[in-house]
Amino acid sequence: MSDTKSGFSLERRSLDLRFRTVALADREWLSPGYVRVRLRGSDLEGFDSPGCDDHMRLFFPSGPVESVEQMRAAPSREYTPLAWGDDWLDVEFAVHGDAGVGAPWAATAPLGSSIGVGGPRGSAVLSGSPESWLLVGDETAIPAIRRFARMIPSGVPARIVVETFSAGRELDIDAPVEVEWLHRGDAAEGSALIAFLDGLTAADSVGDDPFVFIAAEQSVVRPGRALLGRWGVCGGNAVVKGYWKRGEAEYHAPH
Repeated sequence: MSDTKSGFSLERRSLDLRFRTVALADREWLSPGYVRVRLRGSDLEGFDSPGCDDHMRLFFPSGPVESVEQMRAAPSREYTPLAWGDDWLDVEFAVHGDAGVGAPWAATAPLGSSIGVGGPRGSAVLSGSPESWLLVGDETAIPAIRRFARMIPSGVPARIVVETFSAGRELDIDAPVEVEWLHRGDAAEGSALIAFLDGLTAADSVGDDPFVFIAAEQSVVRPGRALLGRWGVCGGNAVVKGYWKRGEAEYHAPH
């Protein structure tokens, strides 16, 4: 591990945990398996998400509710805020058939349907200037990758690698470098990313003092951490996490 001091850091910040009620205002299909929705409501005043990897919890009731307590008792899942304003919030969902709770809602719920928003309750804020970047993830990590990619200055060495099911499922991601797409086909989720990560040697580092973000199915964590070791990257200045875990619907990413 290098003893050279990094030019950036991830700073932990606590946020006021608030619960909000919002309504589905619009949806836009970005690919056959990926949809962006816009949520609206006056409760969103003051909403903030300073960290690109933030998580908020969305609550999906099966019908009308009469109290905050009923809303909070509804099934819930965690998502990364994409963009927001005084009374709106954009969220993206990877849709795989009718599996899960949030994705079917995002794909089929009537406009005007209400859900709850809790958090974010804390952030890891990237401060300073990495000299290079590696962003790696599956479809569930695309909102965080979008947000991190907006921070990369033009001309700075960077690689952005995203796994999806097949050709035709790629998305437009605004970034200063071309996004590399991996297709897993019928193989297990994360398999293409694992092969990619395992194939990176010390000589393949994107550059000096890199910021590394790796998020996908839980199985990417071990090869992701192994890569940090090969590249001499301090784990405290990187994000390597499972955003979801195969077979565990209630799993949520560590904060």
